[in-house]
Amino acid sequence: MKKIEAIIKPFKLDDVREALADVGITGMTVSEVKGFGRQKGHTELYRGAEYMVDFLPKVKLEIVVSDDVVDECIDCIMQTAQTGKIGDGKIFVTEVERVIRIRTGEEDDEAV
Repeated sequence: MKKIEAIIKPFKLDDVREALADVGITGMTVSEVKGFGRQKGHTELYRGAEYMVDFLPKVKLEIVVSDDVVDECIDCIMQTAQTGKIGDGKIFVTEVERVIRIRTGEEDDEAV
């Protein structure tokens, strides 16, 4: 099993969620996060004063899937979240050793 973590623009969340549901992904964890990469932040005016905004708002999706659907999920996220502009985000894929559903004690694929 793999854990897919995707950092995307907040306004793309609903589109990505719907697209993942269409390919059979039934659960995910979503967190509001802040960060920057090549974007390096930007300046904003507030009540006549200029402020540097270093950390930009993003959304982090965490999905655990079986190995056979990883590429399909990645393609789905990339196609849906992409705007073609800087700051579209990143996808990280890591190995998951074990998953346990607390309520039933089911493990691994059955627990996801």
